[in-house]
Amino acid sequence: MKRILVVEDSRLVSELLRVELGKRGFEVTVRDDGLEGLKTAKEILPDLVILDVMLPSMNGFKICRLLKFDKRFKNIPVIMLTTRSLEDDKKIGITSGADAYMAKPFRVEDLVARMEELMAVESGAEGR
Repeated sequence: MKRILVVEDSRLVSELLRVELGKRGFEVTVRDDGLEGLKTAKEILPDLVILDVMLPSMNGFKICRLLKFDKRFKNIPVIMLTTRSLEDDKKIGITSGADAYMAKPFRVEDLVARMEELMAVESGAEGR
């Protein structure tokens, strides 16, 4: 079972993701605070992280950078899922190391397809 960490301060969005991803067979851990999300990522080593940008205590860009520039966590795919959809925001997200940048509102099916694609690429890279 693939472990997904969702770091999202909107209870509505995080509950939607917990339920919908759980129905699809993922083990979902949710945190609503940036520092807690970073700490949890380091503890559970998820297979993929879904990050909001605007979070209490630490923004998603910084969390992504800290994970991606640490060799222990750099191969964990990160999807930024945010209302910040300007081109400059996307550039910051990708520069921070995000593997994908998706704007809210979003379709769960699109998110799951992107997750599966990123995890397939990652598991293929591990086998080399």
